[in-house]
Amino acid sequence: MTRRRLLVRTLGLLAALVLVGAVAACGGGGDPAPGDKVTVTIPAGATAAQIAQLLEEAGVVASADGFVERLVAEGQGEGFKPGTYALRTNEAFDRIVFQLNSGPSADAARLTIPEGYAIWDIKAAVKKVGIKPAQYQAALDAHQPPQGFLTGGEQAATLEGFLFPATYDVAVPADADALVTDQLAAFSDNWASIDMTYASSKNLTRYDVLKIASLIEREAQAQDDRAKIASVIYNRLRADMSLGIDASVQYGLGSWDELTGTDLESDSPFNLRRFKGLPPTPICNPGLASMQAAANPAKTDYLYYYAIKGDPEGRHWFTDSYDAFLQYQKEHPYS
Repeated sequence: MTRRRLLVRTLGLLAALVLVGAVAACGGGGDPAPGDKVTVTIPAGATAAQIAQLLEEAGVVASADGFVERLVAEGQGEGFKPGTYALRTNEAFDRIVFQLNSGPSADAARLTIPEGYAIWDIKAAVKKVGIKPAQYQAALDAHQPPQGFLTGGEQAATLEGFLFPATYDVAVPADADALVTDQLAAFSDNWASIDMTYASSKNLTRYDVLKIASLIEREAQAQDDRAKIASVIYNRLRADMSLGIDASVQYGLGSWDELTGTDLESDSPFNLRRFKGLPPTPICNPGLASMQAAANPAKTDYLYYYAIKGDPEGRHWFTDSYDAFLQYQKEHPYS
């Protein structure tokens, strides 16, 4: 090989390495997934190099130089708009460019996930911000419950229960993985306030309490009922009684529709009329109030509750007597 050919080949290799380095510095090459939200303000008249420096300082990109090199390679950077942006650390290059080209008014859409939504409900909701159900499921499959949450060989078949209900700012274009990351982070932030002392004294794990919280979330409407319903669950577990919570049956059937007599005979492990103990997984994604009640139930002897017909707050009537429970049902029939 001549020296000329060797020089050309060497320069080509160096150019390729520079491009690879630029990609790696801006979200390629197997970099960590996007992390915490950060706010970055781009002043009017800022150059691409100055913007890159601001992004590096905020942790949005690993290298300002690498970001600029990729901008040049892809012919980007001339149309970036000033303003304040909601970005993430280790943000993907394409998303950064899209947001800076679109301007701050287009950098996020708001998505509200109510308390008590199951994964199938969330899949329907995310379509409003441009995420397909299959994309959301793929993001779920790529994540695990928060590290250290499960103990003693516990396994979570899905992320049900860990997808904290809240209002989220979803980047445009929407990123399912970033949304799931935010939901799991919100769960961890809220769970950190849960006092497990009492539940642990009853030999309940964190995952057990999360299951109880999900049952409470689907059963309770009135705030004051949450701790009482929790007490019924604790008391029935202690008495080795089936929990009899029909919301779990509905979850096992994959629908919140009204149950039929045949439904109640289902052999699903979520049928808590037929099977004792807690369901295999949470049945929805509970909010903080239900998690708090699940860890610290009211101190009662209640074993039964019945929805008060026509109550505007959706409250329940409670008792420790089966005979009284049957009598109340007889006096306040729903049909």
